[in-house]
Amino acid sequence: MRRGVIHYEYPLSERIRTLLRLEDLFDRFDAFAGSPDPYAHHAALLTLFELAEVAARADLKSDLLQELDRQKSVLAALRGNPHVQDTTLEQVLTAIESTHQKIHRTPGKVGQHLREDEWLMAVKQRSAIPGGMSEFDLPSYHYWRHRPAEERMQQLQNWLLPFASIHSAIDIVLGLLRDSGRPEQQRADNGGYQRMLESRNPQLIRVALDDALPCVPEISANKYMLNIRFVQVGFGPVRVCSDLAIDFDLTFCTL
Repeated sequence: MRRGVIHYEYPLSERIRTLLRLEDLFDRFDAFAGSPDPYAHHAALLTLFELAEVAARADLKSDLLQELDRQKSVLAALRGNPHVQDTTLEQVLTAIESTHQKIHRTPGKVGQHLREDEWLMAVKQRSAIPGGMSEFDLPSYHYWRHRPAEERMQQLQNWLLPFASIHSAIDIVLGLLRDSGRPEQQRADNGGYQRMLESRNPQLIRVALDDALPCVPEISANKYMLNIRFVQVGFGPVRVCSDLAIDFDLTFCTL
């Protein structure tokens, strides 16, 4: 039987929270858009609308540009370090520089191309109404869903393309953030774990659990304290996994 782990992540800033949401939306879009099924393409289009809403934050581009600049300076200082592989370092620096230039050249708000498309906005407006996308509500959308799968898939990718530089920047920033931490083995007794954060000041907390455990972590944290409550998976009342000694990996990540 397959055994693995599930990673649970808890952001400690609004900026990282936004990046994680966008990462999840990009992954979801790719999963739906890669299928030929028209209902999957319906889900991909709705995901695209969510992407545009989350990415429309006025400071998203400037936040990413500043973080890429900062990481470029930090990594460039590692050139010549005997503990750092030069080839990998140069690849990361090249990716950062390329992505920075592409974002800098992108005019306006992220997702503006979707908001300027009247047909897409009509679909988006109707999608907010339960059952509001029936063929008699949106005959042109009904027609689109009956186009060949390859045509729909190409159109979805065209709509996604202006998000490419943002997607690349998010992959770089979150990749560096996750790689910054080292897992520590911990144990929770009576379904709970508590720890003072002292001077760690993490931006992301990661908990890795064996996927065979019927428990999930409920994480809460601030700059002083971390609390994790492990609760049973299932429906009905929430029950703490108080009868198990739960081993898990805990990682503190900071850029």
